[in-house]
Amino acid sequence: MRAFSLTHVTIILLIWGGCAISVGWAAEEPLAVIVHAGQAKLNLGRSELAAIYRRKRNYWDDGTKIQAVNLPVESPARRAFSKAILGYAPEELEQYWNDRYFHGVLPPYVLSSEEAVLRFVAETPGAIGYVPYCDADKRVSVVLVISAKGHVNGSATDILCPK
Repeated sequence: MRAFSLTHVTIILLIWGGCAISVGWAAEEPLAVIVHAGQAKLNLGRSELAAIYRRKRNYWDDGTKIQAVNLPVESPARRAFSKAILGYAPEELEQYWNDRYFHGVLPPYVLSSEEAVLRFVAETPGAIGYVPYCDADKRVSVVLVISAKGHVNGSATDILCPK
């Protein structure tokens, strides 16, 4: 068995530490619930958002079909959103979706990245999604902010983004 030199251990610890810092940072950033720019005047709360993401509310008040999208299960943003809005981790909702499937109800679409969510929401009337707050840009409208502690706010004027 080969022993690691001090240099190898230092490099491994720096890489591991960098990963821990980046994961921790992502978990501390609030989430922006975003909608297509045409839906900018929405007034949503936690219960309405939960109904949308449980597929119990399928249309906006103007009759437009709601197109909800999720990030992948392994995404820290998905985990934070699911716990804050639905009260469960994504994997804990598996039985719920299995039961709903037999009633013809499918879960929200899963997109591969924050950029994919931004593009889909920007280009799809009726779309709703969530991304880390500092990733939201002028292509979409932010209608709700979920703090790192899971609190739901109508706006986030005190958040500073490094961009």
